[in-house]
Amino acid sequence: MFGGWSTLVPWAMATEEVRIGLIVGANTFREPTLTAKIATTLDHVSGGRAILGIGAAWFETEHTAFGFDFGDGFPERLRWLGEALPVMCGMLHGERPTAAGPRYHATAVRNDPPPIQQRLPILVGGGGEKVREKERILVEHCERESRDPAEIERTTGIGTVIIRDSRAEAEKAATAIFEHNGSAPQRLDQPGATPEDLVEQLAPYGTIGYRHLIAGFPAPYDEESMTRLITEVKPKLEA
Repeated sequence: MFGGWSTLVPWAMATEEVRIGLIVGANTFREPTLTAKIATTLDHVSGGRAILGIGAAWFETEHTAFGFDFGDGFPERLRWLGEALPVMCGMLHGERPTAAGPRYHATAVRNDPPPIQQRLPILVGGGGEKVREKERILVEHCERESRDPAEIERTTGIGTVIIRDSRAEAEKAATAIFEHNGSAPQRLDQPGATPEDLVEQLAPYGTIGYRHLIAGFPAPYDEESMTRLITEVKPKLEA
């Protein structure tokens, strides 16, 4: 992928069931029509397993570096996202949307060939309140729109996962990884240390319906943590 949209696994790996796509793409980086076409191409390449993650954008330094308009604050960027979503949804779901807002324009835009999936999933990412408060707000929005909250899959990011046999070993590995990445801010989100620590930290998400957890693995990619997350932590959370 490109432009801060995702992280690639550093080795070739054939998959048949894993979904492929974005965690949270910055809506400000591209026109929504182009974003929909990119997601459609990925759907064809993956045999119908693409998912489009999109958000209002937050990283001002990146926008300044690339010369992208960052807007005058979160409210404006959220309004831009509000304009963009109907265009992307329409194109991905077999419609020919038209838009004439202050930010985006489109005229009966076609998306040919369409995605393989009849309803390519769109994941809207956001930050702000803690998870339980976000859940309350989501339910309120669903009630206002007469939508069943059960139709919406809940996901949440759990930060960068570093797993070792002891907390001291995990801290040493984490320090090396984040120094390699220029002490990136994700360091503050690092959950866990031992598998037992991580199970304790993540178990509450399941009690409120969050069963799709997104873990980060920055370069240099830590194969030990990836493997132990799936083989040691995941089974205990599913028990």
